[in-house]
Amino acid sequence: MKKVISLTLVLLFVISCSTVPITGRKRVNFVSDAEILPASFAQYESFLAENKISADVGMTNEIQSVGMRISKAVDQFMRSNNMVSEANSYRWEFNLIDDPTVNAWCMPGGKVVFYTGILPICDNTDGIAAVMGHEVAHAFAKHGQERMSTGSLLQLGGTAVALGTAKKDPKAQQIWNTAFGLGAQFGIMLPFSRSHETEADKLGMVFMIMAGYKPEEAVNVWIRMSERAGANQAPPEFMSTHPSNQTRIQNLKAFLPEAIKLAEKYSASTTVN
Repeated sequence: MKKVISLTLVLLFVISCSTVPITGRKRVNFVSDAEILPASFAQYESFLAENKISADVGMTNEIQSVGMRISKAVDQFMRSNNMVSEANSYRWEFNLIDDPTVNAWCMPGGKVVFYTGILPICDNTDGIAAVMGHEVAHAFAKHGQERMSTGSLLQLGGTAVALGTAKKDPKAQQIWNTAFGLGAQFGIMLPFSRSHETEADKLGMVFMIMAGYKPEEAVNVWIRMSERAGANQAPPEFMSTHPSNQTRIQNLKAFLPEAIKLAEKYSASTTVN
């Protein structure tokens, strides 16, 4: 049984390995769009039914306008780079929720939510574009599907550890299971999540440039986020799902010249009207 699980882990890793466009990062994803998108769309509709949509027509229109420009840039990129079936699977939608939470998110398939609480951090249209580009990038890179795939692999790994220690005394079993759990959390899932956030920051900057927005504002968004945090003690970065604000500011400043070059590279086939 242990050999079967080990072989399954190896086969799943090899068969499901693909590359994230633009960044070139290798990813493991064996969750198909056909599996995840219907559930994603249904969950989005349930969320909208259970939460208060903002009555601010002007701000809602701005969120939707920015979202459509960035999603159009992404759509045109996909269609010009042999990703037509993927482009057809997206159902872009952008909504503003009346909630003071400082957050925004995008579900697989292009369903986006902004909370009114993040608008002061955005501050202006280019700031909205920076946050929008980041959230759209999560869907574009299929981070949700990749997290599900990795979670499934770790479950199999946990089963393998349990089977491998079945004949050991209970104390040894506990030590092995605890070690595997901590290793999976701090050695795989948290660094994995931070890498997704960094990748979304970079892709989002490229997308906002392609859509005609000022990329410098992506840096300013995180400066404002850092100022808002103030003296509040954040957990050490290695214990967090996200890079620190200062890390993101430094990374985006360093990436800005490359983002401009990448946007120029792809702009010929992704012109936004």
